[in-house]
Amino acid sequence: MAFCANCGVEVSGRFCQKCGAPVAGAAPEPPPAVSPGPTPGYVPPAQPLPPAATPAGAPMTDNLAGALCYLFGFITGILFLVLAPYNQNRTIRFHAFQSIFLNVAWVVLWIIVSIINRAFFGIPFLGFFVAAVLDFVVGIGFLIVWLYMMFKTYNGEKVVLPVIGPMAEKQAGV
Repeated sequence: MAFCANCGVEVSGRFCQKCGAPVAGAAPEPPPAVSPGPTPGYVPPAQPLPPAATPAGAPMTDNLAGALCYLFGFITGILFLVLAPYNQNRTIRFHAFQSIFLNVAWVVLWIIVSIINRAFFGIPFLGFFVAAVLDFVVGIGFLIVWLYMMFKTYNGEKVVLPVIGPMAEKQAGV
């Protein structure tokens, strides 16, 4: 047995347990005991697999590209109709055309509501209130439809809007 030169306590390893000083010439500590292995019937917990890495130039999935068609309205719709790998995919073309038609319908509806609001401005106070409510309802309605379309498309569901949906299917060749 070795003794600590600093405090004189008997040491069984390379360091003194009392003061922590290294002990010169002490016998190396035995390696830790190796467990005989897992007990029978033990199943280690499943580790989740890391997400698959996609190369930087890899095309997007159909549902992501379809959802992005709605992001900036007719601008992204036109972009996805022009960009190479996406303009051959009928699903993405459908969402691009539907996005374009949805935004054109929104502009037309906004012009009609603006004309109706001008007629209401002739009525004192009540006309302004009705015009503000009409603008709010139409704006919130479009926002809800826009978010709904992006959400459903991203989740892989195809939503065909009334009137403009069949036109988009015809244009996309679906």
